Amino acid sequence: MTEWFTVDKIDSDTFAISEYKHWEETHCYLLCGNKGAVLIDTGLGIGNIQNVVGNLTTLSILVVTTHTHWDHIGGHEYFDNFAVFEDEKEWLAGQFPIPLEMVKKNLLSRPCAFPEDFDINQYRVFQGLPAMILHDGDLINLGNRQLKVIHTPGHSPGHCCFYEPDKGYLYSGDLIYKGCLDAFYPTTNPQSFLSSLEKVKLLAINKVLPGHHQLNISVDIVSEIATGFRKLANEGKLKQGNGIYDFGDFQIHI
Repeated sequence: MTEWFTVDKIDSDTFAISEYKHWEETHCYLLCGNKGAVLIDTGLGIGNIQNVVGNLTTLSILVVTTHTHWDHIGGHEYFDNFAVFEDEKEWLAGQFPIPLEMVKKNLLSRPCAFPEDFDINQYRVFQGLPAMILHDGDLINLGNRQLKVIHTPGHSPGHCCFYEPDKGYLYSGDLIYKGCLDAFYPTTNPQSFLSSLEKVKLLAINKVLPGHHQLNISVDIVSEIATGFRKLANEGKLKQGNGIYDFGDFQIHI
């Protein structure tokens, strides 16, 4: 099952765990400190990500969640200690806003090389009780590393980026990546998306570690995406239902 995942070494204590065989190309990130480890997101739940993490570290693991969409919480079932932002805890308690059949349709919407033992009929959106609730500005201490919770709503109400000040790493979830940025679902908010981009622009960022697609992206994309959203706002187009706008390295779907 581990062949489903690809592991890339970001630095000596930071790893990207990716699902390149699925069209969403989801990334999760393992951060190892001297007093514990953090796993940012757990992917689609198609493979057992815990097996991959166990091969990389023996440290105790805290899972933190950029947001509770199915493609970022699929492997939460393998971990007892996981945290979500306060605005989305109900989504893990029977109030997930997207029907299961729509999720399955999305998973199968493009051809991909699923593992032989994967059964779409058994697929479920993870539900569970978090061990920790996150709030804007919270600090997560790994001993020699510290991670800051940055509330960045827009793609979802409780979306978070995670910022590592000492390294200048921004783990950007679905706020920033090369590809189509989604702000068209009923639970998304294009105006909040823009405000969140303006918020993270103020950080000293040396590396952007996105939630999907190309792993190595320029930090300039933060300003470029913010400029794209601002352009649509200035033109009165930043409203749901207006369609997809192409800006080259990224698209904005509202």
